[in-house]
Parts: sequence; C-alpha cells; structure tokens
Amino acid sequence: MRIKKYKLIWFIRLLVLFLLLCAAAFCFAYKQNVVAVITAVIAVLYFNAIYKQLLKPYRQISEFAEAVFYRDFSKNYTTSPADKTEHTLNNSFNTINNVLKELSIEKEAQFLYLQTMLELIDTGVISYRPDTGEITWMNESLKNIIKLPQFKSVYFLEKRNEILLEEMLSLKAGENKMISIDVEHIPTKLLISATSFTTDGINYHLVAFKNVDEVVDETEAKAWQKLLSVMTHEIMNSVAPISSLADTLKKRLGAEKINFANPDVMEDIELGIDTIKSRSEGLLKFTATYRNLNKVTHLNLEAVPVIDLFENLLQLMQPTLTQKNIEAEIILKNTHLTLMADIHFVEQVLINLLVNAIEAVKNNKGTKKITLTAEQRQQKIWLQVADNGMGIEQDLLDKVFIPFFSTKKTGSGIGLSLCRQIMLLHKGSISVQSKINEGAVFVLQFPVTET
Repeated sequence: MRIKKYKLIWFIRLLVLFLLLCAAAFCFAYKQNVVAVITAVIAVLYFNAIYKQLLKPYRQISEFAEAVFYRDFSKNYTTSPADKTEHTLNNSFNTINNVLKELSIEKEAQFLYLQTMLELIDTGVISYRPDTGEITWMNESLKNIIKLPQFKSVYFLEKRNEILLEEMLSLKAGENKMISIDVEHIPTKLLISATSFTTDGINYHLVAFKNVDEVVDETEAKAWQKLLSVMTHEIMNSVAPISSLADTLKKRLGAEKINFANPDVMEDIELGIDTIKSRSEGLLKFTATYRNLNKVTHLNLEAVPVIDLFENLLQLMQPTLTQKNIEAEIILKNTHLTLMADIHFVEQVLINLLVNAIEAVKNNKGTKKITLTAEQRQQKIWLQVADNGMGIEQDLLDKVFIPFFSTKKTGSGIGLSLCRQIMLLHKGSISVQSKINEGAVFVLQFPVTET
C-alpha cells in the first residue's frame, strides 16, 4: 500500500513538472516572453526541489550503510517529518538499527561468556593466524602453564622456548600429541591439541595445552593412597595376631617349664619365638609409619612469612649443620614474601628436604653448601632447597616421589611421598632438578592466595 502511494506522489510531481515545461514552451511559441520566462524559472526551481527530494533517500541510505559498517547503532532517525516518504524510510532505518543493535549486544554477550569460560578453565588456549603468526587471543591459564607474559606473535617463542614453537607449528588440525619441554628449567609434560577455523576469509589455528604432570601427580597420589590404605589394613590385620600368638607361646613355655632332653632345643624354640615376635612388631611399626600417608587430609591455612619459616628451619637444624661443617644460606629478594599454608606441614616438608640435602653433601671433599631461596613468579610462590652434593641420576628423577622408593640404602621411601601429598593438598607441586656431581634442587610451588 505504501509503495502505491509513493508511486502516485512521484507521478503527480513529474506530471506537474511536465505541465510547467509545456506551459513555458507554449508561452514562448506565442511570444509571451515574460510569462514564458517566469514559467520556465518556476519549472527549474520545481525540478531542483524534486531532484533534491529524490537524492535525499540515497544520501540517507549511504549514511546508514556507513554507520552499519562501523558498528554504530546509536543514531536515531526522526519519525515525524512532513514528507511521508522520509517518514517511512526513517521508520525502516530505526527498525533495522534496533535489530542490528540487539544482534550486536547478543554477539558481544556470547563472546564475553565464551571468553570468561575459557579464562576459568585450567587448560591453556591460544588462537593465532598461521600465515602471519599474529596471536588473536590467549587465556591466563596458558601464560601460567608456559610461564610467559602476554605476547603478540607466536614467533616470540623462537628465543624463549624453541621446542614449544616447533611443536605448535608442526601440529596439524585435529591432531594431539604429548610433548616434553623445559618451563623455567623444570621438565614439564604437556598434551597439546589443535583445530582450525575460518572467519571472514581468514584462517585461524586454535591450540589447547594441558599440563599432564599435574593431572598425573594428583591421580597417582590418590591411587597410591588407596593402595597404601588397603595394604596397611591387611598387613596389620595379618601380623597383629602373629605377634600376639608369639607372645602367648613364650609365656606358656615359661609357665609350663617343659623339660627337653636337649636344653638347646628349649633355647632354639624361645629364640625362634622371640624372633617371630620381634619381626612382627617391627613390621607393625613399619606399616604404621606408612599409614601416615593417609592421615594428611586437612590443612589449617594461615599467612606464613617465608623469612621466618626459613630462619626457624635453619635454627632447628643448626647443630647438625655445624657438626657436619655445612654452610647454609638464605636468599630472598622480597623479605616480606608471605604464603598461605599449613605451617606445620610445610615445616615437615622443608625439614625432610633439608635432611636429604645434608645427606647428599656429607661426602663432599670441598665446600658443603645448602641454599634456601624463595620468590614469586606470576601466580606462584617458589621455595627452593638446593645443595651441591652428589646429585641424582636422570633415570631416577621420575621415581623419587614414589612410595617405597629410595636412593638411600637405609631409606624407607616415605619422606618425599609424604612431601608430594602435602603439596597436592596445598594445590601446589614439588619437583626436582639434578645433575650428577653438581647437586640437586627441589622446587616447591604454592599458588598465590589472597590473605
């Protein structure tokens, strides 16, 4: 209906212009020059008005298209002009504007939702253009995993972590692989997966990074915890009656005063019973020690100044350090560094590591040295116990935190297993770096928590 009115209006306008031109021509033909000139001027003015009226919608459409191109939906078009055509056009502009504005808001909300969700997950995500290497987006988890700040191009990794760059660029869409890289000199295993997509004719690669070590450590620790629970329960249930029975037999032998033809037989029986009782009690004590792994379930977190923690630790161990002629040093860039932890459990971990360090340096012919350091790196607080002892062989580094495993001849294999469980309860981790005859460094990483 509106189109018919629009056609009728323009038909009338063109008809009026045609009649004016005819009138001007008629007046010129009959030598009425004054009237002819006036009529011609009116016709020209009327034509100019029609021309402007005709161009106005095109100008408005051009301006509207430009506003849409630049995502500017703030303009509101007046809906009460005298011109019915302009009124209709402005109504249409406002309708389209509102629809586009709603779509833009909805799209922005979806983007923010997706971005927030990707920031919350513990998987690192990076999106980049394979043709230029330009990074379009990366989340905080990735920066925490690879321990690097925000960077704009993947080629930034060429000097910082060349292996990671090579693995990323060689990974095809739909593939995933396990890689091992050094993150701040600590060997780290990552599972990386890739996919690709195209937007506005531009190709993008999306790569996800998962820290496998953290998942494996937590899963392995829980598995060992369940295994130890079953083992200690079964061993104690089996050995306790044996110890009790041996004690009963020995008492009965003494009470009955059985006479053997050979006195040595009596001695052998008593010695055998004593041996059974002694070994049973020893096994019960050994099993009870391993049950400590399952007792650590709750933490009493408090703000712990690292400087106080280190100084108290060295004060406690000073007699041993002095006796064995071992130098101990504390290095702190920030003396006000504080971590949220259960001080009793953290002290237990550090004492264990310090005892191991003392054992490692005891045979050094030169200077025997142990160093305690601490610093904050991004969202982690690092505590390190380093020694210049004999070191640990590379093929043993992955085994030192396994229960029952020990590099010492008289070791029980309980200490470092307990340390790892305590660190997992703190949502942290423990790792080791070592070279033979150069020493070892045990690294504790605690998450930064608001006090």
